[in-house]
Amino acid sequence: MTMTTLAEQIPDAHALTAGLQAHDYLAEPGLSTALFCAVRLPQPLLLEGEAGVGKTQAAKSLAEMLNTPLIRLQCFEGIDASEALYEWNYPRQLLGIRVAEARGAALAEESLFSREYLIERPLLQALEHPGPNPAVLLIDEIDRADEEFEAFLFEMLAESSVTVPEIGTLRAKVPPVVILTSNRTRDLHDALKRRCLYHWIDYPSLEHAIRIVRLRVPQASPELAAQIAGAVQRLRSLDVQKPPGVAEAIDWVHAASLLGIEALNANAVEQTLGSVLKYREDQDLARAQGLDWVSGD
Repeated sequence: MTMTTLAEQIPDAHALTAGLQAHDYLAEPGLSTALFCAVRLPQPLLLEGEAGVGKTQAAKSLAEMLNTPLIRLQCFEGIDASEALYEWNYPRQLLGIRVAEARGAALAEESLFSREYLIERPLLQALEHPGPNPAVLLIDEIDRADEEFEAFLFEMLAESSVTVPEIGTLRAKVPPVVILTSNRTRDLHDALKRRCLYHWIDYPSLEHAIRIVRLRVPQASPELAAQIAGAVQRLRSLDVQKPPGVAEAIDWVHAASLLGIEALNANAVEQTLGSVLKYREDQDLARAQGLDWVSGD
């Protein structure tokens, strides 16, 4: 059976938009174009935007569309190569030493640092993926890592390769589609940005937000989806610590649907406010503004 190439699967940005929509992701044209370039060039793509606007979901839906693994590296302060790239299987190495001693056999040090004893972490897993389609490597919330980790990524982002000192340079046969996300809790280094395409995902318009919510929660009534999308937009106008995004709107509709709420009013907002505002101070601010105002009554 003949395998279709990426060029055949995704001939243009419009085809990518349609493919993402088939997997419940509505991408605006700018994002579709950026993802298309990331897949077809290929070149890493840095997605920035407020939390909850769909950065991570874009990578997930792209992997589903390509029918390929999504390999996710969740960044955090202090992350290093042992969590991101590889580490040595020390218990297995120790076992190998003991077996050799029991047999009275000589064991060369280099044999303990071979691929047999290497534990692959997300970056190496993505580079080693055999295809036919590339894996989607999601480096999530890169802004949580430190600058040293950014520098550690340069080789992989530029050349789809990594160097393991004991083994050498490992190059991807099928380079992964690399998507980095950032909530902009700190500025990223220019050297990292130079290696990437860039796209900012903004909060969607009200009309687009309604379409997203209805696509992701099809069992909800159109009225409820529209009311909650509007309520989320109003809540973002307040001076809240964590402005709600599309993800919170979807969570809110799920919760309201579970409780049998068909239309939003002050009582329904009171019952479900914890689905959209996750700080007590933000909830107090919404209540002070008025739950009728939140619901749009």
